[in-house]
Amino acid sequence: MTSAQVGREHDGIEAVGGDAPEEGYERGLGSRQVQMIAIGGAIGVGLFLGAGANIAKAGPSLIVMYAVAGAVIFFIMRALGELLLYRPVSGSFAEYSREFLGPFFGFFTGWTYWLMWVVTGMAELTAAAIYVHYWFPAIPQWVTALVFLVVLFVANLISVKLFGEIEFWFSMVKVTALIGMIVIGLGVLTFGFSAAGDTAAVSNLWEFDGFFPNGIGSSLMTLQGVMFAYLAVELVGVTAGESENPEKTLPKAINTLPWRIALFYVGALTVILCVVKWTEFGPGVSPFVLAFAKIGIPAGAGIVNFVVLTAALSSCNSGMYSTGRMLRNLADNGEAPNRFSRLSATKTPAFGITVSVAFMGIGVVLNYVVPEKAFGYVTSLATAAGIWTWLMILASHVRYRQGVRAGRLPVSSFPAPGGAIFSWVAIVFLLGVTGLIASDSESRICLYVMAVWAAALAIGWAVLKARNPQITRRSEPELENVG
Repeated sequence: MTSAQVGREHDGIEAVGGDAPEEGYERGLGSRQVQMIAIGGAIGVGLFLGAGANIAKAGPSLIVMYAVAGAVIFFIMRALGELLLYRPVSGSFAEYSREFLGPFFGFFTGWTYWLMWVVTGMAELTAAAIYVHYWFPAIPQWVTALVFLVVLFVANLISVKLFGEIEFWFSMVKVTALIGMIVIGLGVLTFGFSAAGDTAAVSNLWEFDGFFPNGIGSSLMTLQGVMFAYLAVELVGVTAGESENPEKTLPKAINTLPWRIALFYVGALTVILCVVKWTEFGPGVSPFVLAFAKIGIPAGAGIVNFVVLTAALSSCNSGMYSTGRMLRNLADNGEAPNRFSRLSATKTPAFGITVSVAFMGIGVVLNYVVPEKAFGYVTSLATAAGIWTWLMILASHVRYRQGVRAGRLPVSSFPAPGGAIFSWVAIVFLLGVTGLIASDSESRICLYVMAVWAAALAIGWAVLKARNPQITRRSEPELENVG
């Protein structure tokens, strides 16, 4: 058995130390769908809606924050890519934490990633309701959020192919629109046409109180919002067990991440902040909608509003997909009720999706009770949960590299450049962002919620240990020495 084959014996990818968690899934995601899921994951509501408040805080320097955070995200994804090609599994984050850090970390990471997507789904439903409010201000936010929740829920129950197809077209709309916005913005800057032509200039990046108008400290404080914008890029890891050819599609999806970040985040924001001066942006308003309104293109703002609505629904759709898979992974390892491990006739974890959607319904309630604050509450909590997930990916990668150097584990066919060095850089960065969250009185509450969540999981783990002591035993990978 070659080193690349160690621990993987068939196309279903056998999990080390147990049955393959993805057993029974339909490999219904083709290359074009995985690629678009990866692209769509890098273009979310955090950019389309959340960037408005961050521009008001940081001004043009937000461009640098997105670039720096984007580089760290690439380090995280290359670490994940190396793990995925060592052993592709659906629900991979929990699986790698379980293998390299111990059963409790697998349990904690699986449930925390589930929480991240539940609250992200709440944020996306809130954003979608805000966008519909643009056209129909008389419709209450909670009504719109509820309608979208039900429609996407039904689509996710049908099949993974339908999920992939919906996500493909959602992502296609986002990508096409963003490229179009960049081209139009460059046209305004170059030829000076439209209502914004007289004031559009590259000098807008520094003329109004400089590139860091509120100081570097204020710019750094936007990193928590910036990191929320990048949540979901790791979704390609969840698709591994349902991809037709993960050995080819996953590396391609990950390696194209830098240009996606450079174009869709750094490029788009740079063009917008050149066309419209940063002082005109604020919370609750999409920078893209405002930019097109300033340019004066007929129906342009409405078109962009439709695009950002698509982005929100795309992310919510992904959340429903991933939560069901993560609950099944937990159930397969005895860390969630057995009922979550069952697949429907269409090979989807229908019960897990149903329970997750029920919790996402809390977002509908928030839109009824505190519509003006709902988005801020859930984004900060989602960011905290996402940071934990990324930290577990990085820590697992560091441990994996130690195993490779010791000759205990096979070399991945997609090694991260620099080994574990950049994983350590990313760990330090994420811990720094956590410190920034702790120092902000408005977002600090999410850490209190995470503390309560951690305590609840610790109690849950203690109950599991009492009922089934074997669950706490760390499974050693059944791998031969290599090298």
